[in-house]
Amino acid sequence: MLGAGARLGLQERTQAGAQEAAQVLPLHTDEDVVRLRKQVRDSMVAMGFGLIEQTKIITAASELARNTLRYGGGGEAHIERVRDGARLGLELSFIDKGPGIEDIPLALTDGYTSGGGLGLGLGGAKRLADAFHIDTAPGMGTTVTIAKWKLF
Repeated sequence: MLGAGARLGLQERTQAGAQEAAQVLPLHTDEDVVRLRKQVRDSMVAMGFGLIEQTKIITAASELARNTLRYGGGGEAHIERVRDGARLGLELSFIDKGPGIEDIPLALTDGYTSGGGLGLGLGGAKRLADAFHIDTAPGMGTTVTIAKWKLF
């Protein structure tokens, strides 16, 4: 997962991150989304994030997981503790092998949807996270990586 971290400007993994591989969770059913939300919450609590930060990143994770299911045909999520200088963070990557996103700026526009949703998922997730990156190409799938930071 170094590639995803490098895209967000992460300089090093935490000691825990170096000893523990990123958690990989499948995203194929609604129950998988529920499990992901619980795991993200547990990780945020263990790292000492407050309730507001927990709520923001869990909401973003839920939106991105549902996009992975709905538009990417399912995939997986990676959860990893990361460090960048004096900041400790949680990095989440959502990976699918779906059709990809043709126009990223349009996909980030509030109100735009290629399905039946409200069109707030990608843009909303970007606003809720401290770091955000999309790696996609038509026909090649999509990886969306977000991070939430705190000083330690």
